Amino acid sequence: MATRGVLADLAQTWQDGGGRPVAVESVGGVDAARRVQAGEALDIVLLASDAIEQLMASGHAVAGSRVDWVRSSTAIAVRAGAPLPDIASEAALKAAVMAAPGIGYSTGPSGKALLRLFERWGLREQLEHRLVQARPGLPVGQLVAQGEASLGFQQLSELLHLPGITVVGEMPAAVAIDTVFSSALVTGCRDAASARQFLAFLASDTAAAAKQRHGMRPV
Repeated sequence: MATRGVLADLAQTWQDGGGRPVAVESVGGVDAARRVQAGEALDIVLLASDAIEQLMASGHAVAGSRVDWVRSSTAIAVRAGAPLPDIASEAALKAAVMAAPGIGYSTGPSGKALLRLFERWGLREQLEHRLVQARPGLPVGQLVAQGEASLGFQQLSELLHLPGITVVGEMPAAVAIDTVFSSALVTGCRDAASARQFLAFLASDTAAAAKQRHGMRPV
């Protein structure tokens, strides 16, 4: 879901430039991987790099076809109008987390990395009753806007433009959670040549401006 907006933009740019039409369907990462594993008739899969590696290892994606195409940072949001916590350093962020009555996180790679950070801080058990995991496909920002979580962590691209929240900023450098999103050909891809051309376009300099508009960066 983090790449939904930028993929829609880039697919349109690709087609406007004469590329073969691409039908993009954005779903939660868990669902996307499951559909590829189930043998659904798909040509390309785009997921976090570790998920792509798993699909290639299991033979559901074509070995050697991986293309890293965008980097996404995890940001923090609060409900619109709420005081903005200090997140400028690791110590400040840790204090903000400890003070938050509810902490929203995702089922995706940023959520998994966040839980590992809490474990490293020795806070996982202490925070357990305050953790609110968004359902697959549901933005963490929506939990924050509805008051189910006072502090929300998710990819910046998924927090941008959501009503009812304020993006405080990206996580401090010492504990930054960045996700590289990759792509690969699904085993059984019907037009590998066209698919590879599209993946090369996603990773090209031409695509950089769209990535930045959506709060992401080229790899």
